[in-house]
This record gives sequence, structure tokens and C-alpha cells, in this order.
Amino acid sequence: MANNLSIPEDYYDFLRELKGRILQAQVRAVISVNRELVLLYWQIGRDILNRQQQRGWGAKVIDNIAADLQKAFPEMKGFSPRNLKYMRSFAETYPDEQFVQEVLAQIPWYHNIALMEKLKSSEERLWYARQTIEQGWSRNVLVHQIESGLYRRQGKADTNFSRTLPNPQSELAQQLLKDPYNFDFISLGKEAQERELEKALIDRIRDFLLELGVGFAFVGSQYHLEVEGEDFYIDLLFYHLRLRCFVVIDLKVEAFKPEFSGKMSFYVSAVDDLLKHRDDMPTIGMILCKNKKQKIVEYALRDMNKPIGVSTYQLREALPEQLQGSLPTVEQLEAELEAVEIEIDEEL
Repeated sequence: MANNLSIPEDYYDFLRELKGRILQAQVRAVISVNRELVLLYWQIGRDILNRQQQRGWGAKVIDNIAADLQKAFPEMKGFSPRNLKYMRSFAETYPDEQFVQEVLAQIPWYHNIALMEKLKSSEERLWYARQTIEQGWSRNVLVHQIESGLYRRQGKADTNFSRTLPNPQSELAQQLLKDPYNFDFISLGKEAQERELEKALIDRIRDFLLELGVGFAFVGSQYHLEVEGEDFYIDLLFYHLRLRCFVVIDLKVEAFKPEFSGKMSFYVSAVDDLLKHRDDMPTIGMILCKNKKQKIVEYALRDMNKPIGVSTYQLREALPEQLQGSLPTVEQLEAELEAVEIEIDEEL
């Protein structure tokens, strides 16, 4: 209480001003990154379009470009074939680079995709893009406004378009700060080193499970799933020949967190819906973490109705006794993780 009495009278006004300034700086920085990313996507799309039109490159070349870019930049999720096709459409829809830079590069990539998919008129696209910047709309709000016909209800008159930053508290600003494409685009330093560690761990765990010889058949790493137009990537996907089911593995280079189980439940449901054959058994999910606290894992999994394990914790108990030997033990997995981490840490 004594400390509170010594605080100057205008201290909290000053603190609010500092917070606002910091938030504005964050938004300016992320908009700058977003502008570079959207321009990069436009340029990639333009170059693909030019080569297809002028040199006769076929549509399948996009798959080759996607595979090579994903290999070169595994940490960036924006180079899926679907997204490269969006880039091509983006450049075709907006041939003027200056217009892209001045208007469309101020909103996230997902917003631009929504404008392309849901509107045919360039005049309407421009109006909604400007409204998004001015009003700070999230993608969901933008889609709602398009589907409700706001442009027709408001008339064609433009509002004052100041090109100022959206309010830091706006949904657009928050979405920019959390945009996965922006995050992947600027992730360097420690994050890049952690991705190298994670990639090495994925490769070693894949080899380890295949060497066990208990029925694991490798399907893919960073296996791509598309759900409602969004891209998701599974660290490791196997099919187990004895269990007759897919096995999803999510590898974490940190301690277990409760939200990992929700993400795994999503993956398991998606694989069951998109990949599972009607004669297959339900998909199994395995979360492999650097370490875990038993009670946190127990609470996270207690009410899950999916077969999910954390370093196979609880999972083996859920399997029929005659099939329990088909999966590695907790001790095998944890020993392998520890050995690989020590080896890779020494290399780094």
C-alpha cells in the first residue's frame, strides 16, 4: 500500500500511453512483414503465370515447385500446391503490383483468398479490402459481411480511406499478430534451430519405429491434410499392419501441455474422416514429448474419446492384450528420445 501511495498521480495515464505505443509498434512491424509476404506470394504467382503463358509450362509444374520449395524451406507452410495455385490466381486477378502493395498487402493472405473466392467484381473486392483495413475486420467478419451483401446495402460510395494502421485492439490487428504465414516467414534464430532439432528427431523416431519391425508402415512426414481450405501437417503418419489402423505421431521438443491433446484429437478425427477405409480400425494418436507430468497428462486425456497416448501413456492399456506388444513401450520411446536429443545437442 505504501508503494502505491508513492506512485505519481498521472502514472497510470502514462502507462496506458506506453502500452498503446507498444501495441502500435507491434502492429506496424507485423503489417510490414505481412506486406513483404503478400508481395512475395504475388511475385511467385506472377512468375508461374508468365511461364505458363509464355513458355507453355503445364499445370503439373506447380506440384514440382511445391515439393522443391517445401524441401528447401520446411519451416514455411505456405508452399503447398493449393497455396501456390492461389498465388497464381492472385497475380492473375490483380496484375497491378502497385495496387497490391498499396491496398491488398495491408491485409492477411487468408483475407485475400476470401476476396478472390467470394467476389467476382474488382470494384467490390476493393471496397471490402478497404473496409477491412478501416474497420479492423477479422477474416470471419469479412466473410460474413460479403455473404450478407454489405456492399449492396451500403451503396457503392467509398468511405474515407486513410491507410492508417488498424486499431491494435481490432480483430484484424490480432489476427495479423497471430497469422501462421507471417510467423513462418520471419521465424529465425532460436526458432529455426529448434525446427532443425525437431526435424532431426522426426527422422530418427521414424527410423526407430520402422526398425522395431512390429508392423509400422511409413506413410509420410509433415503429411499434408486440407480441411475447409486450411492446411495442416502431421509430423509422422504410419499405417500399422497388425492393428489395421493409421497411427498419427506428433513430436514436441518441450514438456507436455494440455492443448496438445486437443490438437491430436483433431488430427485423429481428420485422418479417420479423410483417409481411413471403412474396414480399418480407428486411428491411434501418439504424442511424444521431451518430458511430461503425469497428472497433467491424466487430466488432459481423461475425458477424451479418441485413442490418444502421450509417450504411449494410457494407450497400451486401451489396446487388447494380444496387441499390446505391437506398440513400443514407454521406456523404449523415452530412451530413444533422450539419446537422440543428447546426440543432436552435441552436434548443435
